Amino acid sequence: MKSYDYKELDEIFHSRIRLAISSILIANGEVDFVTLKNLVKATDGNMNTHLKKLEESGYIAVTKTFADRKPVTYYRLTKAGN
Repeated sequence: MKSYDYKELDEIFHSRIRLAISSILIANGEVDFVTLKNLVKATDGNMNTHLKKLEESGYIAVTKTFADRKPVTYYRLTKAGN
Protein backbone atom coordinates (compact mmCIF):
# COMPACT_ATOMS: atom_id res chain seq x y z
CA MET A 1 0.00 0.00 0.00
CA LYS A 2 1.26 3.45 -0.91
CA SER A 3 1.91 5.78 2.01
CA TYR A 4 0.18 9.14 1.96
CA ASP A 5 0.96 12.31 3.87
CA TYR A 6 -2.37 13.82 4.95
CA LYS A 7 -0.71 17.27 4.98
CA GLU A 8 -0.68 17.10 1.18
CA LEU A 9 -4.48 17.01 1.05
CA ASP A 10 -5.77 20.11 -0.73
CA GLU A 11 -7.52 22.57 1.61
CA ILE A 12 -10.53 22.51 -0.72
CA PHE A 13 -11.49 19.22 0.99
CA HIS A 14 -11.55 20.72 4.50
CA SER A 15 -15.24 21.35 3.88
CA ARG A 16 -17.34 18.34 4.85
CA ILE A 17 -19.78 19.03 2.03
CA ARG A 18 -17.03 19.11 -0.62
CA LEU A 19 -15.54 15.93 0.81
CA ALA A 20 -19.00 14.29 0.72
CA ILE A 21 -19.56 15.41 -2.88
CA SER A 22 -16.20 13.98 -3.92
CA SER A 23 -16.86 10.71 -2.10
CA ILE A 24 -20.23 10.31 -3.81
CA LEU A 25 -18.69 10.97 -7.22
CA ILE A 26 -15.87 8.51 -6.54
CA ALA A 27 -18.41 5.82 -5.65
CA ASN A 28 -20.98 6.56 -8.37
CA GLY A 29 -19.24 8.22 -11.30
CA GLU A 30 -21.47 10.83 -12.92
CA VAL A 31 -24.34 12.08 -10.72
CA ASP A 32 -27.05 14.66 -11.45
CA PHE A 33 -27.49 17.75 -9.26
CA VAL A 34 -30.77 16.71 -7.62
CA THR A 35 -29.48 13.27 -6.64
CA LEU A 36 -26.23 14.73 -5.36
CA LYS A 37 -28.09 17.39 -3.35
CA ASN A 38 -30.40 14.78 -1.81
CA LEU A 39 -27.51 12.50 -0.87
CA VAL A 40 -25.55 15.34 0.75
CA LYS A 41 -28.71 16.83 2.32
CA ALA A 42 -27.78 20.41 1.46
CA THR A 43 -29.74 23.35 0.04
CA ASP A 44 -29.56 24.35 -3.62
CA GLY A 45 -27.53 27.46 -2.83
CA ASN A 46 -25.10 25.65 -0.56
CA MET A 47 -24.56 22.89 -3.15
CA ASN A 48 -24.01 25.43 -5.92
CA THR A 49 -21.36 27.24 -3.89
CA HIS A 50 -19.42 24.07 -3.10
CA LEU A 51 -19.78 22.60 -6.58
CA LYS A 52 -18.50 25.83 -8.11
CA LYS A 53 -15.40 25.72 -5.86
CA LEU A 54 -14.70 22.12 -6.86
CA GLU A 55 -15.20 23.00 -10.53
CA GLU A 56 -12.94 26.08 -10.33
CA SER A 57 -10.27 23.93 -8.65
CA GLY A 58 -10.42 21.49 -11.55
CA TYR A 59 -11.63 18.53 -9.48
CA ILE A 60 -15.04 18.11 -11.12
CA ALA A 61 -16.48 18.59 -14.59
CA VAL A 62 -20.02 19.72 -15.39
CA THR A 63 -22.29 18.56 -18.21
CA LYS A 64 -25.59 20.33 -18.86
CA THR A 65 -28.27 18.61 -20.91
CA PHE A 66 -32.04 18.27 -21.22
CA ALA A 67 -34.32 15.39 -20.22
CA ASP A 68 -37.97 15.68 -21.20
CA ARG A 69 -37.39 19.36 -22.03
CA LYS A 70 -36.06 20.05 -18.50
CA PRO A 71 -32.46 21.07 -17.84
CA VAL A 72 -30.34 18.47 -16.04
CA THR A 73 -26.82 19.10 -14.74
CA TYR A 74 -24.40 16.21 -14.22
CA TYR A 75 -21.16 16.22 -12.25
CA ARG A 76 -18.19 13.86 -12.48
CA LEU A 77 -14.64 13.84 -11.21
CA THR A 78 -11.88 14.98 -13.53
CA LYS A 79 -8.51 13.27 -13.77
CA ALA A 80 -7.24 15.74 -11.15
CA GLY A 81 -10.17 14.81 -8.88
CA ASN A 82 -9.45 11.11 -8.94
